[in-house]
Order: sequence, then structure tokens, then C-alpha cells
Amino acid sequence: MKLYRPVGTAELKLIEQSGYKAFPPRLPEQPIFYPVLNEKYAREIAERWNVKDTSDHKGYVTEFEVDDDYCSKFQVQTVGRSYHQELWVPADELENFNRHIIGTIKVITEFSGDDTDIKEM
Repeated sequence: MKLYRPVGTAELKLIEQSGYKAFPPRLPEQPIFYPVLNEKYAREIAERWNVKDTSDHKGYVTEFEVDDDYCSKFQVQTVGRSYHQELWVPADELENFNRHIIGTIKVITEFSGDDTDIKEM
């Protein structure tokens, strides 16, 4: 299954440290890891939230593949509009989730606080 994850710079650095093979553990106040099912939704989050909520005003969209059979254990959650779809992975399942990533995590888009600065990777 192809999934997307909007991230800020700090999370992207941790992904880079893993060799683009894993997402970092969740913080104690983050009980769910939520990859999203489509690029449109991931871009919205990166541009609207990550850019505003990070000190460097940057947001990134990552794309990655996860084993279909493994993903089937998580119910798709629709959290707004019909395309606002996520998988809710419990934080204590993230290490196992990372083991089911096929290949590497790729950065496909970068947003900055300047709306004119969008980089397609």
C-alpha cells in the first residue's frame, strides 16, 4: 500500500538518520502514528500545519510503501472530508510498522512559509 506522511524538519532529520527506512518513535503525548492514504491530504497537512508549527516554517510530504497484508490490520479512518483518510497505528506498534516498510521513505514535496516556495522532489 502506498502511504504518505506529512512531517516537519525535526522528524525528517530523524527519518534521514534511519537511512530513510523508519519513522521515529512517537512522543508520550502522541499515542497514534497516522500515515495518510493520499498525496492531496498529505500536502494539505504539510502546507497548512507543518509550515506553521515548525520553527523553520518548513513542511515535507513523504511517500512510502508498506506491505498490504500488514496494513489490512488497521482500519481506515476518515477524519474530515472524504479524502481525509488515515491509518491509525498505535504508537507502541510503530517499530513493527517500520519493519513492514518496503524500500525507502522518499521526500516528494517541500513547502516553506513563503507560499511561492514549493519544491517538487
